[in-house]
Amino acid sequence: MSRSCNYEADLDRRSSDALESLGKERLLEVLGQLVSVPTVNPPGESYGEMAEVLQSIMEDSGYDVKVAEVPRDYLERYIPQYADHPRYIVMARIGSGDPVVHFNSHYDVVPPGDGWSRDPFRLTVEGDVVYGRGTVDMKGGAATAILAAQAAAIAGADQYGSVELSFTPDEETGGETGVKYLVDSGLVSPDYVIVPEASGSDNVWIGNKGNLWAEVEVRGRQAHGSTPWLGLNAFEGMSRLAVSLSAILSGRLSSRASSHRFADPREARPTVNLGGAVSGGAKVNVVPGRYSFTIDRRLIPEEDIASAEEELRAAVEEAAAPLRAEGYSVELRITSRSPPSVVDPRGKLATALSEAVMRSTGSAPRLTVCPGGLDTRYFQMAGVEALTYGPGDTSYAHAVDERNTISEMMRVARAYAALIPSLLSPCD
Repeated sequence: MSRSCNYEADLDRRSSDALESLGKERLLEVLGQLVSVPTVNPPGESYGEMAEVLQSIMEDSGYDVKVAEVPRDYLERYIPQYADHPRYIVMARIGSGDPVVHFNSHYDVVPPGDGWSRDPFRLTVEGDVVYGRGTVDMKGGAATAILAAQAAAIAGADQYGSVELSFTPDEETGGETGVKYLVDSGLVSPDYVIVPEASGSDNVWIGNKGNLWAEVEVRGRQAHGSTPWLGLNAFEGMSRLAVSLSAILSGRLSSRASSHRFADPREARPTVNLGGAVSGGAKVNVVPGRYSFTIDRRLIPEEDIASAEEELRAAVEEAAAPLRAEGYSVELRITSRSPPSVVDPRGKLATALSEAVMRSTGSAPRLTVCPGGLDTRYFQMAGVEALTYGPGDTSYAHAVDERNTISEMMRVARAYAALIPSLLSPCD
């Protein structure tokens, strides 16, 4: 065994021992603090308070901490409606050398909604189950990474590289004013990144599908409801357009499938969802002169945004032609573009993480593509080897009585504790 392998084994043992010593008590202490701060997005509540809490937690964990405020002009560019709500990025680090192993977590959560049987902003522990907004998405993952990172600090991981954590806002609204700013501004330069989103302890996401979001507006002619022949009903026009457009796009997409592995085979196909949001009309006795509906087009890794947009525009033009001949106007507006992003499942990080998960759970994880969007893509698009692996069942994300389990979080924490030494001092 080489010197580096001897070191790795020693660091691994010390890190594992420290993790078990900290145990679920420290995990629940941290998670309780995170859940108790209602970082609801939109609009971005209690972000300053969360930055202070995270700074305190990470300093107590042995890390040097910096807090950066996202510039207002950046907020006005991406989220002008919320620019009066400051955004903060918390960065914590031990060590000063290479390689840099980085964990990134978002701290914002969606609104709790109605129907909770427990306080959404107080951690409730019932046996192995924990309840609270963010326990899955993704304060549970953040607490798990913090536990493993504290164990690494106790074990002396900073002697042979650096362990770094960042905590960012606004994943729930696209990530531009969170991780995108973190990456674009050069605040961090990691070699390996793990995002502790709830992939499940038996699954690693190597990337995610892309999305192309759009809105189609149909304009007719408003009139009194008692004389509809004087108007041109935009709702009826929109409905006809939507049915035609759905048929055109479904026909074009049905033969495509990704070669990458997905948890559900149905996810391996490109999809389109019409009418997620619909607006228009004025009153029951008014012939509507305007209606609009949204389009959510999801791209498999083999597709690209430019081609998907060109295809969508052509499909809208084809579906709109009969309506325009009747006097309707139809306009397509692209509202968001995010390309698909994946990394090599045979890469160094994927191999090391798979081995760490095997040690923690007893079986090798699946390496799949996430059908939704992930903040991980900003690191991947910048050329950084980044993967998503974290505790929890995504069916509980954004749900009433959101929940996770202590055993799930500890399995993932043990995998992190095994991964860090293997990346800081790989055997040669």
